[in-house]
Amino acid sequence: MARENPTWGYRRIQGELLGLGHRVAPSTVWLILKPSGLDPASRRAGPTWTQFLTTQAKGILATDFFHVDTILLRRIYVLFVIEIATRRVHLLGVTANPTEAWVSQQARNITMRLTETSRAFRFLIRDRDSKFTAVFDAVFAAESIEVLRTPIRAPRANAFAERWVGTARRELIDRTLVLGSRHLQRLLTEYVDHYNRHRPHWSLKQRPPDPPPKASRPTDVASVRRRTAVAGLINEYKQAA
Repeated sequence: MARENPTWGYRRIQGELLGLGHRVAPSTVWLILKPSGLDPASRRAGPTWTQFLTTQAKGILATDFFHVDTILLRRIYVLFVIEIATRRVHLLGVTANPTEAWVSQQARNITMRLTETSRAFRFLIRDRDSKFTAVFDAVFAAESIEVLRTPIRAPRANAFAERWVGTARRELIDRTLVLGSRHLQRLLTEYVDHYNRHRPHWSLKQRPPDPPPKASRPTDVASVRRRTAVAGLINEYKQAA
C-alpha cells in the first residue's frame, strides 16, 4: 500500500487495514515500513515522470522547436505540438525568425483550434528554450493549461516530442533538399497529414491517430492500391473502393 500510494502516511494505511478487518496500531505499521526503507508520506518520493505521463496522458500536450537547414544554408525553425495520448501532431508554423510575437501567435492559434475540437488538456510540456517566452506560457495559462518546463539538458523529459522530431527527420527531412520556408511548410503539412491519418503507431495498436473506418480483409492483391504521398517519398496502401 505504501509503495502504490506515495501520499499515504502510517495512519492512513492503518485506516485502510482497519477497513479490511486488520486491527493494528500505527506504531505497528511504522515497525513494518521503517525497516523496509519506507519513510512517512511527506518524505517519500511521488510518482515518477513516466508514471505521471501514463496516468495523465489524455490531458497532456508536448511542444518543441526543431530546425532545418536549406540548400542555401539558411536555418528555418519549425514549431509543433503533439497530443501524448493520441500521438496526433499539430504543425504550428515554420519561420526563419521565431520572434516573441510570432511564437505567441502560434500559441493562440493552437489553443483556439483545440477549443473548437472540445478536447480538454491540463498540461503542456516544453523545454527551456529561450524562444518560449512568458507571453507564450500566459496564452496557455489563460486556457487553464499548466506549462511544465523540463529540467535543464534532459531531452528525455520531453521524449514524445523528441521522438516525433526523429521520425520526421528520418522519413522526410533527411531525404529532401529544402529550398526555403514555403517548400518546408508544404512538405511538413503533407507529412503531418500522412502521420495523423495513415501512419501506423505501435502504441496505438498499429492504428494512426485519426484512423479511417476499419477496412474489411482484402480478397486478393488486386484490391490493394498504392498511393504516393509527401512529394513521392512515402507510399500509402489502401483497399480499392
